[in-house]
Amino acid sequence: MPWIIGGAIIGGSLLSGKSAKSAAETSANAQLQAGREAAEAARFRPVGITTRFGSSNFQFDPEGYVTGAGYNVSPELRAYQDRLMSLTGQGLTQAEQAQAQYAPLTGAASGLFNLGQQYLAQSPEQVAADYMAKQQALLAPGRDRESAALATRLQNTGRGGLAIAQGGGLMAANPEQAALANARAMQDLQLAAQANQAGQQQVQFGQGLFGAGAGLLGNYYSGQNAALSPFQSTLGLTGTIENLGQNALDIGSTLGGRSMSSGAANALLQSGMGAAQTAQAANAYNPFGAALQGLGSNPMFSRGISNWWNSPPAGWSTAALQSSAGANFLAPGVYG
Repeated sequence: MPWIIGGAIIGGSLLSGKSAKSAAETSANAQLQAGREAAEAARFRPVGITTRFGSSNFQFDPEGYVTGAGYNVSPELRAYQDRLMSLTGQGLTQAEQAQAQYAPLTGAASGLFNLGQQYLAQSPEQVAADYMAKQQALLAPGRDRESAALATRLQNTGRGGLAIAQGGGLMAANPEQAALANARAMQDLQLAAQANQAGQQQVQFGQGLFGAGAGLLGNYYSGQNAALSPFQSTLGLTGTIENLGQNALDIGSTLGGRSMSSGAANALLQSGMGAAQTAQAANAYNPFGAALQGLGSNPMFSRGISNWWNSPPAGWSTAALQSSAGANFLAPGVYG
């Protein structure tokens, strides 16, 4: 009796295991196929485009994968590019010559800087003092002649020793000599004010020289930048024409990328995976194997077999039953 029950359980397990293995293999193959289909759906499929300005072209291998891409600019635009490239070379030559052409500005700027340093080497007070000294030296000969002439005139008219009280604690003095001294004192005050202005103006002038030098240097660099402008303009126009022709390639690539979005391809893959997993659960179930396992685990079946085993039908011996049961349940390939 134990052989019958054990054989039922073992036989059912073998059948169920074989079904599960077969279902797993089928599911794995289905998942691989789903992945292939999703990859195929998401494959980049560029489209050849022709526009007014150019056309795109793509190269594929025998499996349909892109191996190369390119574009052709229209003949009209190509002719424009050739003419612009000629102007571009000329513009670059002009830019290279600009440095030598603007070089004198650097020498002039250096001279202005040096001159400005000389003007700013003195403080405003020193400049004022120098101004006063120079003005006094300039006025001295005339003042000496004027003083001598006044003294001669006073002496000839008998007024050389004339002195009149001036009041206010001032000493008596000759009126004409006092008037001359007062006039000279007022002139010196005016010169002092002018000297202060001269000191300030010299500082401002020195600063202006530095500013003028900096302006010349700025013109030197801006002139060279301006000399590059023709080269940059023609080169930029050449690039613009190239972009117009390349637009066909961009459009074709964009359309190829839109053939199947990554989200749609992923949804296709997930649906294939789900279907494969669902099929695996159904294929793994073996009703005959499950029935054998159920019978082997059923207590009523065990008791029935036990009773039958202990009270065999007429003509059946226990040894014969054991031999027959062992041979049937253990023989390879009977339930495979």
